Amino acid sequence: MKFGDRIKALRTERGLTLDQLAQATGSSKSYIWELENKNPPRPSAEKLSAIASALGVTVDYLLGADEQTLDTAEDTAFFRQYSRMSEETRRQIREMARILDTKKGK
Repeated sequence: MKFGDRIKALRTERGLTLDQLAQATGSSKSYIWELENKNPPRPSAEKLSAIASALGVTVDYLLGADEQTLDTAEDTAFFRQYSRMSEETRRQIREMARILDTKKGK
């Protein structure tokens, strides 16, 4: 899958419009459209990082630079976000995970 196709697929899967993704990344609607539709796109590293963050994946996943699955990319992006959270927030998330895991077995 091409870079622009990945962005568009993730954007639509997450229910985001071009405007919403543009706003979340500090970009213009036309810039996001160009990334999705021009071949080849030439985004800056800063924009790539902002788009990946807004879509909840890694830059590597967007670029298709490795064999990352979408699930792995989402997990990696989540872990990076989790690592920047306060200790109290991380404790609460761990507790929620334990609760959800015990409910799974019922």
